[in-house]
Formats: sequence, structure tokens, C-alpha cells
Amino acid sequence: MRNVAIIGTGHTKFGVRTDVNLQELAWEAVKQALEEANIDQNEIQYFVVGNVGNWSSEELPAVIVGEYCNLTPKGTMRVEAACSTGSAAIRDAYLAIKSGEADIALVVGVEQMHQAPNPQVVELIGRAGGYFWEFENFGLTFPGYYALHASAYMAKYGMKEEDLGKIAIKNHYYGAKNPYAQFQKEITMEEYLKSKPVAYPLKLLDSSPITDGAAAIVLASEEVAKKITDSPVWIVSQGVASGTANLSRRTDFTHIEAVHIAAQQAYKRARIEFDNAWKNFDVADVHDCFTIAEIMAYEDLGFAKRGEGYLLAREEQTYIGGKIPVNVDGGLKAKGHPIGATGVSMAVSITRQLLYRAHKGTQVEVKNGMGIAHNVGGTGHYAYVTIYSTRRPST
Repeated sequence: MRNVAIIGTGHTKFGVRTDVNLQELAWEAVKQALEEANIDQNEIQYFVVGNVGNWSSEELPAVIVGEYCNLTPKGTMRVEAACSTGSAAIRDAYLAIKSGEADIALVVGVEQMHQAPNPQVVELIGRAGGYFWEFENFGLTFPGYYALHASAYMAKYGMKEEDLGKIAIKNHYYGAKNPYAQFQKEITMEEYLKSKPVAYPLKLLDSSPITDGAAAIVLASEEVAKKITDSPVWIVSQGVASGTANLSRRTDFTHIEAVHIAAQQAYKRARIEFDNAWKNFDVADVHDCFTIAEIMAYEDLGFAKRGEGYLLAREEQTYIGGKIPVNVDGGLKAKGHPIGATGVSMAVSITRQLLYRAHKGTQVEVKNGMGIAHNVGGTGHYAYVTIYSTRRPST
């Protein structure tokens, strides 16, 4: 099995991108990634398109994107894994190279959610769990799902609404410094507490937005990467797990078990101890679709003990200079959450961080040369944990 490296990255502005169509949006990211890797389309042997697209006019996004980006007739696949679609797309290309089926592959995650009215998008996302027992009969939407997590966590561990607010404030602080971010304005605790309720205890400022955007990476085998760049970022390991479709089958709403399992897999392959895992990483991008999700991620990834994740937020230990910088690109909360692109955007952010190419005011100090991405589909229906490093992993 071969080592796999990222040799090129691309990222669009996130937000309302009705100025372009889906394939034009994808090309913005693909073009950047190809230029950064200093290769042409004819050198790509396989490409994967991450796209959920229930709201889109294009039913075959991989075909449309491939033709527009001049990647045809190379082999392709459209990948969908809810909100972790981007990480699933990375996995497909990663395994193609690792197994020897391809030497260079392209991954592009793209979503144009504003092709449909907001109420329709909210409904389509809400239908993503156990449709009959959750959405059809009880009208549960995704803010409602995560409100269950937040309520359970507050009741068990004593977390306050202000602790959730600390997550939103941090991520907007860094989003304001990221020119790609959908929201580029800092917020205050007063603004947070006054924001409109969505599903108690979650408010509007606890929630990630509906977003259009694209991100892309070029992956290569070790042999090829060494010929192209002297600064590859390696995929060290990836853990993958799943959870029940119906949340009534779950016994604990204070964490997401699939994430914990995926993290254990990734850490075992990377030879990292779960307890105090944070010591190995310079930066983390975690799936903060709602503020409570980031707090649960701290615990599921071993950054904090059970019931103590909110203390990292309260003590501001996840800012640059703290215990472990988290979501210093603004996260889903401020950068935006174009579902098919989110996992790829995380890979771009971490790669640029490790190579000291992050935006001014968001660059971490790189000591270990290692970062981690945590990408959740639904409420733990899918979970991907990916570890990236500037150090070549052992084969």
C-alpha cells in the first residue's frame, strides 16, 4: 500500500454564489488546485466529485463538472455521504491511489444550495435521518436534532448557553479574517444571546448557514509527489464509522459514538494515544454545524475528558495560542457549510496551515507538522476523521 500526498489545493469564496452555475463554481476551485500542483488536466487519471445536490438542477454533477473542467474521459464518481460528503470523496480518491489504481487523482467538493428556496433546503436536510419516524411524523429538522444533543449535554454536565456562545464568537472572530468565509463579521456575547431562537437551546447564531461553494485537492502517490513538489502534505490515516439512521436507537445524546469510533481507528493507524491526543496536532478543523457539535467533537477526539469539552470553550483554549487551535478558518459556523464541499474545504485549510499559507491572522504555529479534520454526516450517521502531516508516514 502506497503513501498518498496532497500536492495542490483550491478554494472558492463561500456564500450565496448565484453569480455562477455549479460547474463554473467547481472550476474556480479546480483551477486553483491544478495551478498550485503545476499540472494539467491530462495528468489527472481519476476524479471524484462530492455533491449532495438534492436542491440542484444537475442530477449528474460529476459528468457536468468533468466536462466543464476538461477532465473527460477520465474515470469519475459522484460521492454522497450527507454533510461528510467531502471527506467521503477524499477517501475514494485516497484509496484509488493507495491501492495503485491511480497515481494522480483530483477531488472536488461542490454545492450550490441556493438553487432551491431556504424552506425547501431545510426540509431536504431534515429528511436525511430516519424519515418516517422522525421527519414525517414529528417534523424533526436538523436544528432539532442538535438541540436534543445540546439539551442532554446541558442537563448532564451543567454547560451554559454562554459556553455555546463562546464557540460562535470564536468562529466568527476567525471567519472575519478569512476572505473565503461567508460571514466576515465578528459577533459579541450580547448579540449571540439576543439572536433568534431556532430550537431550544440553539439560536440562529448557534447554527451554520445555507451555503454555496467549492473546494478541491490534487492527490498523488509518493513517487509522483516527490517529482512535483518538495512540500507535500501526507494523509497519514483516516477513520470511518457510521451510526443508526433512527436516533431513538441511540442511548446517549451527549456525544456521537460514530465519531469516537472513527477517531480511535485514525489514531491507531497513526500510532497516537487517544488520551491527550491534542498534543500531537497543531490545528484541528471540526464539524461545527451547530455550536454543540464542536463541543462534543472536543471530547470524541480526545481533546477533553467527557463532560469537560465546554470548559475548553469557556477558557478560550481553542484559539490560536491556546491548548489546541480549532476552526481558525471560521469553521462551518462562519466560513459556511456547502455540504458537498465541507470536508474538502477542511483538507484545504489544514494543508495550507501546515505549509504556512493560511490567511493573515489565522495562521497557527506549526510545531508537530500535523493537523486533524473531523467531518460528520447528519447527526453521526457518517463520521470521518482524517489526519494530515508534513512528515512522510511509514508504509
